[in-house]
Amino acid sequence: MSNRLEKEDSPYLQQHKENPVDWWPWCDEAFEKAEKEHKAIFISIGYSSCHWCHVMEETVFEDKECSDILNKDYICIKVDREERPDIDKYYQGVHQLLNNRAGGWPTSIFCTPQKKPFFAGTYIAPE
Repeated sequence: MSNRLEKEDSPYLQQHKENPVDWWPWCDEAFEKAEKEHKAIFISIGYSSCHWCHVMEETVFEDKECSDILNKDYICIKVDREERPDIDKYYQGVHQLLNNRAGGWPTSIFCTPQKKPFFAGTYIAPE
């Protein structure tokens, strides 16, 4: 099953095109869908040579139970930090503010459809 990342140019986004997570690239449509469906947004920011990004893909994004939860309860957006350093910089700052410490990758952000973050983390284990 391909998701919306199949048409993206980024090698990192291409890496996630076959995940069972219904990924969206960063776009207004994703936020509009979240608002219409009254769902929170899960933003995952990473890059192709990041070790923990690959680990999270294998343990979370390729896991049926985890992907089912993400698809049911969230609109999921995947961001390549090398392609969108502006988004990465902003959410690294959000992580710093919410956790009182620097973040890292993958960056995992939960926010409202209005882009108001309410949780920020890095690697989130399936448990």
